[in-house]
Amino acid sequence: MHPIVDLTLTYTNGFTGFSKEISKTIGADGWNASTLTFYSHCGTHMDAPIHFNVSNQTIDHIPVTDFVGRAWVVDVRHIGSKGLINPEHIPQKIKDEFVAGDSLIFWTDWSQYANTPKYRDELPRISEDLALWCVNKKVKMIGVEPPSVADVNNLNEVTKIHQILLQGVVIIEGLTNIEALQTNCVELIALPLKIGDGDGAPARVIAIEKYL
Repeated sequence: MHPIVDLTLTYTNGFTGFSKEISKTIGADGWNASTLTFYSHCGTHMDAPIHFNVSNQTIDHIPVTDFVGRAWVVDVRHIGSKGLINPEHIPQKIKDEFVAGDSLIFWTDWSQYANTPKYRDELPRISEDLALWCVNKKVKMIGVEPPSVADVNNLNEVTKIHQILLQGVVIIEGLTNIEALQTNCVELIALPLKIGDGDGAPARVIAIEKYL
């Protein structure tokens, strides 16, 4: 069996945008159950085009075929705080082997800062050139560790980058555990909750190392 690596953050109380409260208990009700409350773009999650009005497509109407595919892991850990990731940061070997429909995972090591101010306020981000490159090359999914592909404190930037990518690229934000991968080419599976009219949703994201 091929190794399978979980790239999903764990939702716990204290996690920004999420809460879990006791709803039922074994002692009082006969079973344990919880009430979960979450912001649609917290933790490991997926964006739908309606998130930035690129189209009316909501999370429940994105074809499931868009959630599975070969992905290349791009090591950009050197980018650092507030850095821009550009097309030239993708190694030529990956560019040579990339085919339309492949996906990209950008490894920044940023998940170590989850739930700190730095996580949101100093994130490395996707440049406009890279966003256009992804659309032109027909990238299926783009996965990043920060909570956004762009500077959430700059409305013009965050709007522009999302509006470019969401023309055809599935955006996955809030990845983690990329350092556990043994190869830079994996089968990526990212399954969002099927929320009606959803602008985004939490997703369980795994990588299958079938190309080892």
